[in-house]
Amino acid sequence: MAATDFEEMWRELAPVGRSSATGGYFRQPWTTSETELRHWFTEQARARGLHVQTDGFGNQVAWWHPRGIVPNVRGVISDETPLKRSGLSTKAVLTGSHLDSVLDGGAYDGPLGVVSGLAAIDVLRERGFEPGRPIGVSVFAEEEGSRFGLACLGSRLATGASRWEDARERRDRDGVPLPDALASAGLDPDAGFLDLSDVGCFVELHVEQGRDLVDRDVAVGAASMIWPHGRYRFDFTGEANHAGTTRMEDRVDPMLTYAMTALAANKQARLAGQRATFGRIDVAPNGTNAVPSRVTAWLDARCETDAALADLVSAIEQQATDRAGRDGTGLAVTPESVSGAVSFDADLTERIVAGRGWPVIPTQAGHDAGILAAAGIPSAMLFVRNPTGVSHSPAEHAETADCLAGVAALADTLERLAA
Repeated sequence: MAATDFEEMWRELAPVGRSSATGGYFRQPWTTSETELRHWFTEQARARGLHVQTDGFGNQVAWWHPRGIVPNVRGVISDETPLKRSGLSTKAVLTGSHLDSVLDGGAYDGPLGVVSGLAAIDVLRERGFEPGRPIGVSVFAEEEGSRFGLACLGSRLATGASRWEDARERRDRDGVPLPDALASAGLDPDAGFLDLSDVGCFVELHVEQGRDLVDRDVAVGAASMIWPHGRYRFDFTGEANHAGTTRMEDRVDPMLTYAMTALAANKQARLAGQRATFGRIDVAPNGTNAVPSRVTAWLDARCETDAALADLVSAIEQQATDRAGRDGTGLAVTPESVSGAVSFDADLTERIVAGRGWPVIPTQAGHDAGILAAAGIPSAMLFVRNPTGVSHSPAEHAETADCLAGVAALADTLERLAA
């Protein structure tokens, strides 16, 4: 595959959902930009003669199948006439990632894996490779959880890790119910979710979201595990009052309790060598000249082990509770999503890296590959070097040469697994 092929796909994606003010991306699920990306993926797949599936949640898979072998298409909407199933039990090889972004995010988180999956098929065809089992390129919806608050929701629904009966009750920041958001994008969850029962393994390529590969001076690596992580809502309550006339000693100010909690989270995480971040808050009444009555803040915590995660969150909550007692404020802590440690399939990873010299490293970020692995589908990950080490930011980057190295690595991997 020539570099210009990859670059052309990248140029097509570059303007979609990009902010002219920051250069970052706003590709939230079931918005105009995300819908445009889904159409782009469908067009790219059709141009390659791939069979496209889109389920009622917006999850997609583009299939390259050998003659007579068709992956399971039950429970999904297909934009093409469903192909007759051969009855063969050959398990498919699935790759791909996601196209949605965090608020003001980077270009590579997610889309790199999708574009690389399509490009890897091009490489294999140029080599004259004929797959012995189906190869699919997937796009999972709402991976970031940036709109409805639960990361990897599309892959969770596809694997059964989350139930639609629970997910349908979610609302976004503007109060839009999830079913209404889907309907506005022309999707109907009653049509069903992807059936992954014919998937034998999943390999996700992703830009690295740190500096490990930079420090090692290598372009490509593989993942060993995903740190356990969770999102926790802290509701601090107090008493609204006048910012000018209320004496400092008479205030019941939940902002003070929150501020101390944010500092405590930083200290506890640093002492333990883990991760804790308060990156989102909501304040009421949110007036410059008013003592707030309520502060809601969301904690993102990530640790090397499940026990360490529980200990870190417990320590932060205890310090918050102690401070609330001194401030006279109220506190309620609600875990909104918690994912345990995920170890990727060691045999699959060894098969991928054997003879390649690629390092195998842990990641602190959550991925759809972790959801599929937890569901019992052998899964692995490939990382492409990010020279900035920055992610979830417009500064996120990968050099074209490294991206092409990633495409080649993914093509080699798919060839090994689908031969």
